[in-house]
Amino acid sequence: MKTASALSEDVHSWRSFERRLHDALELARLEDEGLRAELEAETEAIERELEKRSFAVMLSGKYDAEDALLAIHAGAGGTDSQDWAEMLERMYLRWAEDNGYETEILDLTEGEEAGIKSVTIAVNGRYAYGYLRSEKGVHRLVRLSPFDAAHRRHTSFALVEVLPQIGVDDPEVEIDPNDLRIDIYRSSGAGGQNVQKNATAVRLTHLPTGIVVTCQNERSQLQNRENAMRVLRARLYELKQAEQEQEIAILRGEYTKAEWGSQIRSYVLHPYQMVKDHRTGYEVGNAQSVLNGNLNGFMEAYLRQMG
Repeated sequence: MKTASALSEDVHSWRSFERRLHDALELARLEDEGLRAELEAETEAIERELEKRSFAVMLSGKYDAEDALLAIHAGAGGTDSQDWAEMLERMYLRWAEDNGYETEILDLTEGEEAGIKSVTIAVNGRYAYGYLRSEKGVHRLVRLSPFDAAHRRHTSFALVEVLPQIGVDDPEVEIDPNDLRIDIYRSSGAGGQNVQKNATAVRLTHLPTGIVVTCQNERSQLQNRENAMRVLRARLYELKQAEQEQEIAILRGEYTKAEWGSQIRSYVLHPYQMVKDHRTGYEVGNAQSVLNGNLNGFMEAYLRQMG
């Protein structure tokens, strides 16, 4: 039903665009000088829409149209990196809000002094994974540290993971219940008495792979378990894809181990302001705008390069 609904929406959208083009051509054929300004404005709007639609064609991967799971992990660097991870969380939540996506925080571990150690966010909406997959990798921040008494310049790192949300009935991932160990415990961190009183947090361990997933954001143990399963299915799919890509690369003689440390993007707040993507060369001078969620330029540059 979800696939049928999406296809129906696509067909309706293209037919509406076709009618819009037809109407513009009909007006142009009238050769009425009084309509020139209106036609020029409509032509520009149609060109922008066509550019947007031609770009959407690049989002044709198997899971590009699906919901996404976005995970952010603070790197080495203590409080500064944990604060940076929280800044990234805010950036992606703002991007999602600005682009009409719904978000749900599935798991959050707060930092000791400030910021967060990690967060897992479900981003729901058409093409969420297609757009967000451009964000996967290490993000680097250069700034004057607000946590350093001497106010020296610090470099912080955070890792962003992006996974497609895999349906329960997807044949790509099958989970044998016998392969799972399920631990229930009390949630940690902020949340008041209701969070602390009952054991609602869930930890899933997939025994064959050793993958561990925790979810503690909901007050319902059942909801946390369902969310943990969503994340586990996505991680198992990612593992399967990584193994296949590694096998292909080895056969081609081009396999090199992916290391944590190579950043995909740098955000510089001092001594000047700039955000630069090292894969595409795309850069923006207004770093604050990017940190407020203005990411579409980076996403489109990456997808055009990959497409």
